[in-house]
Amino acid sequence: MPHQDLLFDPPEPAAVAPARLDPALTALARQLPAGLRLGTSSWSFPGWTGLVWAGRHDEATLAREGLAAYARHPLLRTVSLDRSYYRPMTAAQFAALAAQVPEDFRFVVKAPALISDGAQRDAGGRPVGLNPAFLDPVLTTEQFVQPVLEGLGAKAGALVIEIGPLPGALKADLPALLQRLARLLDALPALAPQAPEAVIAVEVRDPEWLVPAFRDVLKAAGARYCLGLHPRLPPIEAQLPLLRAMWPGAFVCRWNLNRRHGAHGYEAAKAGYAPFDRLVDPDPATREALARIMRGTAAAGHPVLVTVNNKAEGSAPCSVVELARAVAPA
Repeated sequence: MPHQDLLFDPPEPAAVAPARLDPALTALARQLPAGLRLGTSSWSFPGWTGLVWAGRHDEATLAREGLAAYARHPLLRTVSLDRSYYRPMTAAQFAALAAQVPEDFRFVVKAPALISDGAQRDAGGRPVGLNPAFLDPVLTTEQFVQPVLEGLGAKAGALVIEIGPLPGALKADLPALLQRLARLLDALPALAPQAPEAVIAVEVRDPEWLVPAFRDVLKAAGARYCLGLHPRLPPIEAQLPLLRAMWPGAFVCRWNLNRRHGAHGYEAAKAGYAPFDRLVDPDPATREALARIMRGTAAAGHPVLVTVNNKAEGSAPCSVVELARAVAPA
């Protein structure tokens, strides 16, 4: 009779090791321009075993120890730090992450909801009024920009202010919103001394923002439009005029959610795509449109930062591989 201990799987080692990948992926990575970086939204997904890491690990272990393994994947040269949206992070927390990645890695960092959400919310996330700190320049500098610059330094790639769906009272006065955004952007400290490649990028969730006046505010401040691929917004083709009007400059994109799920389909996509180990709803049309933008931007010598959510096609690492194939020379 076998020893009782042998009836159970041995525990995984504490350290997270990178997956052993097909050498063709390394060859593919070498075909991409140096300034073009692809990545995912966060990294703590157990279903990525074999795609990003070897062995099985729980979410907490991956959140704590998985970034170094993630950054050893030849195609994963950026990541979106989504956790910074839910609670401001300190410079020390950013520095701890920066220490786990190589020098040419760049972070896409989301601003805290504290300053980017137009609504004040209760413990359950329900709006209970207007947020008095919405787009506050002092708080944005102190709670977001300064900690990012101090902690990440040159590894900061894009500081994204994602302005979520707005309460009707704010959305009804777009000129006032644009003035508030302009005041914020004009007041932020320069990024270049500490992060020469970093940009401020503004992502929105309401299509009412996508007007020439919004473009003018961004251009006047030297900020970029973060292309948000989300069903709340028009499809990528309809956003191209705004991107063209912002030329030249860095291209920042966060591919968030497959359009088939609708504006409120995040949870449905999560349930249908878990454990995020394969493409479930391939979207080659969006990939090819993104690839054209990425190729043109990189060819002109501007940085490209594109991150993909698992809810875009089913598996963010698989989407990254397909995007790289679409960008690489035939």
